[in-house]
Formats: sequence, structure tokens, C-alpha cells
Amino acid sequence: MRIAENWKDFEVIDTSSGEKLERWGDVVLARPDPQVIWQTPKDAQWKRINARYLRSNSGGGHWEIKQMPTQEWQITYGSLRFLIRPTGFKHTGLFPEQAVNWDFMAEKIRQANRPVKVLNLFAYTGGATVACAAAGAQVCHVDASKGMVQWARENARLSGLEQHPIRWIVDDCLKFIEREIRRGNRYDAIVMDPPSYGRGPGGEVWKLEDQVYTLVDKASQLLSEEPLFFLLNSYTTGLSASVMAYILGVTVQRSHTGQVTADEIGLPVTRTGLVLPCGSTAIWQKL
Repeated sequence: MRIAENWKDFEVIDTSSGEKLERWGDVVLARPDPQVIWQTPKDAQWKRINARYLRSNSGGGHWEIKQMPTQEWQITYGSLRFLIRPTGFKHTGLFPEQAVNWDFMAEKIRQANRPVKVLNLFAYTGGATVACAAAGAQVCHVDASKGMVQWARENARLSGLEQHPIRWIVDDCLKFIEREIRRGNRYDAIVMDPPSYGRGPGGEVWKLEDQVYTLVDKASQLLSEEPLFFLLNSYTTGLSASVMAYILGVTVQRSHTGQVTADEIGLPVTRTGLVLPCGSTAIWQKL
């Protein structure tokens, strides 16, 4: 497992009974996590939370506020700065386990010692975008949500990257990929972080397992002659790291010589010294 263990402004304090106890800067939150099926004792720290997300039996949920000093605040990861804001669907605007991938991508970009163009698909609030931009890459950030793209722009501004060459695109990712293919645009690196479930252009519901091969196959056509990497994330329990590695093997690897690896990614848990699994990443990279 690859572990995001370089955080200072974030930590998983403990996990138990379907919840994780997290510190985001000075704010402590309790949030649901379906993978936390163990029922270890909860100590006094669990009583000192600022807010807890409670799921509803009818779907969705809400935040139970204990004592929140602010509705939004900032945390840092190295030179990167992010706006944190608890949302109505339990998220905070950042997936901290992805820091292990930010570090990988930044290092590959710096080592390339040449101009690098990165395409970030399903780019959310721009963690990968600002990490790649800070390393010197030109980035195209694509997400279907106008609100998420605006949030990402704010993260870029907070990280001192507002003047950096970043294209901000609000669009359906598959449609954008198909247009880029027709336009002949190419990228040296591609990041794809699709949700487990989504809605198509006509409002139809789709599952990642049903769409991921098509997405990767088409996106691989956008790689340049000398690409650096193709990174694919999944939070879907039914889509294993090995399956994603195989998909990269029969798409990207088919046209570009390199190496495919895949593994779980996770976050260290302070109280137990163990690691909380937080999804999987498959990577094709040029060696």
C-alpha cells in the first residue's frame, strides 16, 4: 500500500464503528466511512469534535454542528494551500490520501526537465491540478460541476498559481475527450479520478465499472509521442487495483512502452498506528 504520510495539517486520529475521526487544521470532524467495519472502543477524543456528519435513512445526510469556529478554513500541504468547507454530501473539498499521488506526479514533472502538458479529468477541487502546476506543468482542468471548478480556481489562487497556465473547463469529461481527439490536442500526462457513480449528459445514471474502459481507452488517444504517465484513481470497491492495471495494460501500454503498477492508497491512523485504506490507484509511467 502507498501511504500519504507527509501531512502536517491533516490526520486521521482514530476509526471505529463506521466512522473516522479527522483533524483538518484545528477543526476535528467525524465522518462516515463504510470500510470501517470494526468496533473498537472510542476514547474521549471522540467527544471533542467540532461537527459530525449523520446519514439519513432516506439518503443523503446532514452535519450536526457541535462548535464550529468557522464555516470554511484553509490547510496546507507543502507549498500548496486548500480551502476546506464541509458540504452537504459529507465531503470537505479534499481527498487527503491523494497527496501520495500529488508527490508522484510532481516528481515526474520536475524530472522531465522539459515543458509538460497535463490533462486532469474529473478534476474536482483541483488537488492534482495545483500539485502539477506548482511542479511546473501546464494543466487543463476538466470537471462537469461549475461549482467545483470555481473551488479549484480558488485553491490555485491560494497556492499562488493564479497566473500559471491552467485551462479551466466545465464540461462532461467524455465529450471533452472526444472533442480533443478531433482537435488533435495531445498531453504528456493524464490524471483521471472519476466518481463511483455519475450522470451522463442526458441525466442517465452510470456506474464507473461500466464506463471506465471506454474513458481510459479514449483518453489514451490524447497522449503525446513521449508521455510521462497516466494515473487512474478509483474509490469503487468493485473495481480492484489489478483490474485498473489490466485496463491500462490493454490501452495505454498497447501504444506506449512503459510500466504499469497498481496498489491501494491509504492514510495512517494515529491512535492505532495502522493504515486506513482509501481506494486504489493504477499508474502507467514511462521509465
